[in-house]
Amino acid sequence: MTRILIADDHDVVRSGVRTILEGHADWEVVGEARDGKEAVDLALLTRPDIVVLDYGLPLVNGVEVTRQIRGRVPGVEVLVFTMHDTDSLVRDVLEAGARGFLLKSDARQFLISAVESLEAHRPFFTGKVSEALLETYLSQESTNGSGLSSREKTVVQLIAEGKTNKQIANILSISTKTVETHRAMAMRKLNLDTTAALIRYAIRNKLVEA
Repeated sequence: MTRILIADDHDVVRSGVRTILEGHADWEVVGEARDGKEAVDLALLTRPDIVVLDYGLPLVNGVEVTRQIRGRVPGVEVLVFTMHDTDSLVRDVLEAGARGFLLKSDARQFLISAVESLEAHRPFFTGKVSEALLETYLSQESTNGSGLSSREKTVVQLIAEGKTNKQIANILSISTKTVETHRAMAMRKLNLDTTAALIRYAIRNKLVEA
């Protein structure tokens, strides 16, 4: 029996995904999470084989959730489930350890195939993502000096959501000083000098909903 965890902040989406997955005789949905922190906690509690994970989760975004789950639950596969398929988003989720990427608009057609692929530990991608992009990305260095790292993006997202440095430190299980370092580095890279400008950047680049 393949154990699956669903993480999405919309009740209707979770219900629809669950209905599709539970139609498969050999699959069991072991939990549903409404935000990123709950997704990590449930993954540690239920030890799923596959996590179907919305990129735009509250509290902790899908990239950080993927990184934490992949690092703490041996053998788990992550299918990132999103409305967006920008190249930077794809790079971030691949770097974090996801091996599946599915647009929500393609769910009815491809969700079963995506889970079957991850069940067999094979990657699955739709949308703009192609084998060529994957090969190109994996052949490059994992960091880009001119852009934000995925951890810096997570910190910027949480700042834009109104979290304090102390709250961010608790959410990400890092020190307040490390949060301050990520914040300062992000602002330096982006050539920004105010929190308001950082929030505008987060909204423009879809790190948070406007």
